[in-house]
Amino acid sequence: VLLLFLAVGAVGALYKQWIPDTNFENKTNWDKGDVPCGNDIVEFLAQRKVSVFVETMHAVQEMRLPIDGEFILSSGAGFSAAGGHDPGCGAGVTVRFKDSESLRWFNPALWQAAASSDDLQSGNFLFSVHEESVPCRHDDVVFKASSSFRVDTSSSQSTVNVKSVSVLGKTYGSQAEFSEYLGSRSGQLKFHGSSKVTVEEPACTDPSGCDCGNSANHQLICSFVSCPPVSCAKPLSPVGHCCEVCGAIVTIRYTSGFNLQTYRQRIHHLFLVLPKYKLIKLGMSKVFKPQRLAFIPLGSSPEIQVVILDGQGEGQSENLAWDIVKDARAQGSHLGITAADFQASS
Repeated sequence: VLLLFLAVGAVGALYKQWIPDTNFENKTNWDKGDVPCGNDIVEFLAQRKVSVFVETMHAVQEMRLPIDGEFILSSGAGFSAAGGHDPGCGAGVTVRFKDSESLRWFNPALWQAAASSDDLQSGNFLFSVHEESVPCRHDDVVFKASSSFRVDTSSSQSTVNVKSVSVLGKTYGSQAEFSEYLGSRSGQLKFHGSSKVTVEEPACTDPSGCDCGNSANHQLICSFVSCPPVSCAKPLSPVGHCCEVCGAIVTIRYTSGFNLQTYRQRIHHLFLVLPKYKLIKLGMSKVFKPQRLAFIPLGSSPEIQVVILDGQGEGQSENLAWDIVKDARAQGSHLGITAADFQASS
């Protein structure tokens, strides 16, 4: 998977694309690991709700359907009865469609992020901390056009707020229209859970970037994350991330003249194109870091957090952090940067 990190506009929404699907042709959706063929009995669990996208024509021996479900047929798609006489299918078995009830909106592993719909198509995905891997309130959420799905949106909040949602190629940016869809039979089969997804959040218009808005769900998001063991003695804890990491964190403080989009592009063109940094993972965003005087909380202040992780143990994260800090200190007056420093794991 190709990971790109800096082609994101601060004032434009990111695109967050749901990865799993409930498509008939996806062999991982079947308990035998293969798509059913003409001698097979196809079984859907009777009591499970399911939406299934079907792209082509399929011959089967028998189909056991759910009580509550839908098949979304692409042009030319459908089913025929082979009567158990498909010479290329083997003896025939009962193939069960897997349960998709456990797939949760707030699981960061189930999303891909990109700067544009073209980047989604080409696989130019972004790295980010866990809170920002899940759709943020200014993001456009995409469920693939030729795809069905089922997602549990449950959280401790009553709503999940995003800018827009695209389902089967149709983009919903109006809450009235999306609420109508969520209330439809098809909408209820795809979205379930205690939190209602709402659209119409505005795009981020702050040149310095906007807060993701997922901090209230931090514990829920982290409940889906298994942290790998770290190889450094003193790891770091990025704001919004669930795991300690080995690498470096650059902290940038700024004035009203700072533009996050321009700065991302600068870091990309100055440093990330260099061969020595080609395996680096870098995520940059505005975060709100708690401020304290001794043990007295003083609220939080916005700053730019740059998380730098080594790829395959290359050990270049500290060098890149130094390069970024030196550039910020030298050119800060032109960039709207007032201070820059970094921490590195050891």
